[in-house]
Amino acid sequence: MTRGTDIAKKVAAFVRGTVAPFERDPRCGAHGPSDELVQELRGLARAAGVLTPHILDDGSHLTHRETAQVLRAAGLSPLGPLAVNVMAPDEGNMYLLGKAASAEQKARFLDPLVSGEARSAFFMTEPAADGGAGSDPSMMLTTAVQDGNHWVVNGRKAFITGAGGARVGIVMAKAPEITDGSGATMFLVDLPEAYAAGAITIERVLDTIDSSMPGGHAVVRISNLRIPADQMLGNPGEGFKLAQIRLAPARLTHCMRWLGSCQRAHEIATDYANRRHAFGKPLIDHEGVGFMLAENLIDLKQAELMIDWCADVLDTGALGTAESSMAKVAVSEALMRIADRCVQVMGGTGVTGDTIVEQVFREVRAFRIYDGPTEVHKWSLAKKVKRDWRDSQHPQES
Repeated sequence: MTRGTDIAKKVAAFVRGTVAPFERDPRCGAHGPSDELVQELRGLARAAGVLTPHILDDGSHLTHRETAQVLRAAGLSPLGPLAVNVMAPDEGNMYLLGKAASAEQKARFLDPLVSGEARSAFFMTEPAADGGAGSDPSMMLTTAVQDGNHWVVNGRKAFITGAGGARVGIVMAKAPEITDGSGATMFLVDLPEAYAAGAITIERVLDTIDSSMPGGHAVVRISNLRIPADQMLGNPGEGFKLAQIRLAPARLTHCMRWLGSCQRAHEIATDYANRRHAFGKPLIDHEGVGFMLAENLIDLKQAELMIDWCADVLDTGALGTAESSMAKVAVSEALMRIADRCVQVMGGTGVTGDTIVEQVFREVRAFRIYDGPTEVHKWSLAKKVKRDWRDSQHPQES
């Protein structure tokens, strides 16, 4: 048994046996589970020895391939990734800080995340109404201006997952005086301190189709936020470079978690189809139903293989930008088909909150947009196709 398989078995048993009964807890609201519930679940995970299972005691990470096993297991419940502390955006932020933060920054900002005591938020996307950065981060309007030993940040951000209740913030802003590259720079922020000072205010929490992440997705205003220079992540102007460290793995871990959720939804739909009778026989014996579940098996396996393939690429040390785009498109679209079929198989029951199938459908629909819409990834891949063709025509110039 491999290390990843062993950990994944423990996580799966914990999620199925301990976490799943909390799925109908009244503390699960439209803007995600409450922090009280999150901390209760993490306490149970800590006691079971499965908290933050992808990061080992020495601070090293499981391989991406091993992480795929563990996060699929965590995803067997929408609450699972939160309970065992592998949920977005925390998982991606931990990965980035582990790679790019200084020893002092890790002690202050990373350690509380790894221990499960704190949540984090990643401040990059900006409101469309402002003309700011969305799928195109080069449109960033938030500015960072140096003032002595501090940087002063101003701007607005949107769709900031988990901003309410988060303790650790990673803020991306553009420094106009940096002419080398984009000028985009990342800063680490003590969020309770910034909220208390009025330097960051939550204008509103958006009502969105998904409801799995505590704090929901907020629109925030940043007003004269003073950040000490030693809280810059990396060097000035390295924001996009650092984002690349986080980008591909975070896309893929989304795929891993939601694959686990769709596996569970398929199990629920299968159980329903075998127990429910209509027109003289179980639903599964009607081809229209049985074939949908058969197609689910095919999509589940294809999604698993796509994730493992991309994980293997990342484990070579490659950035995996194109590979993660392909995986994100293929897996998110396959999971959407699976979730939709599960709802259809279960009929009226499938659109109620009696099971998690309805929630999984909503979450996966949002996933087709989050971390880059399908169309943006296809556009990026099409540019690669053109670039590769051009290089093949003029190999001496490449």
